Amino acid sequence: MSIQNTKLAVGLFGFGVVGEGLYQTLTQTPGLDATIKKICIRQPDIARNAPQELFTTDADSLLNDPGINVIIELTNDPEAAFRIVTTAFLQGKHVISAGKKMIAENLEALLDLQKKHQVSFLYEGAACASIPVIRNLEEYYDNDLLHAVSGIVNGSTNYILTRIFDESLDIETALLQAQIAGFAETDPSLDIEGTDAAHKLVILLLHAYGLRTHISDFLYSGITGIHEEDARYAREKGYRIRLVAQSRKQEDGSVAAFVLPQFVGKDSQLYTVND
Repeated sequence: MSIQNTKLAVGLFGFGVVGEGLYQTLTQTPGLDATIKKICIRQPDIARNAPQELFTTDADSLLNDPGINVIIELTNDPEAAFRIVTTAFLQGKHVISAGKKMIAENLEALLDLQKKHQVSFLYEGAACASIPVIRNLEEYYDNDLLHAVSGIVNGSTNYILTRIFDESLDIETALLQAQIAGFAETDPSLDIEGTDAAHKLVILLLHAYGLRTHISDFLYSGITGIHEEDARYAREKGYRIRLVAQSRKQEDGSVAAFVLPQFVGKDSQLYTVND
């Protein structure tokens, strides 16, 4: 059973910035054959920009509702997200999720369960947000011919690195600016330590090469080890520092993968990717 050509009756988990944005898009765009029937939240006492009767704290009321055929999971709790997604599969519901940590850490089990219950599992937003990198890898590239994948997949660290270079800030001040601007979480550890980018690389490796991996299978590091002298050297040599997720096929057919800060020159497409 495919999610395509299906009238979508949606159960939404999470109503933060992304969840509310999705709700507004679905309700304000004429012609979309999708309706949000229920929204599951954790804190019912917060005022929200949607009819009160849509909200519930009872997850089962969405997961067990036969009138809901699509679950959209937008929570920030990986363990809860895994329970939501797996239960939805067991109930024969399609799932859309942006939970990169949850997906990357359970990808093999999720794909096996999805296949068993013959439902759709869409998670494009967990890889590079609005950039359709998964679709491009699946539709336009042959796994056997793809030589390398390289890119900036974490916006928070790129914003910080841009501030370091453009405004000569230290990393602590640049991080604070990123938090104030909404580009970094209150707890930024997943971003600045490289874990978020590593989770995204796990997803990309599957769609680029068909590899089922875990972040423990490859080297990853963040930007916490970058010091002023590193930035100064890069400026003197005409480089910028970028946190790059990269994979490259080796001569023996194996794939090397890593997430590391790199010097990039003006000849690199990554040089001008700012903020």
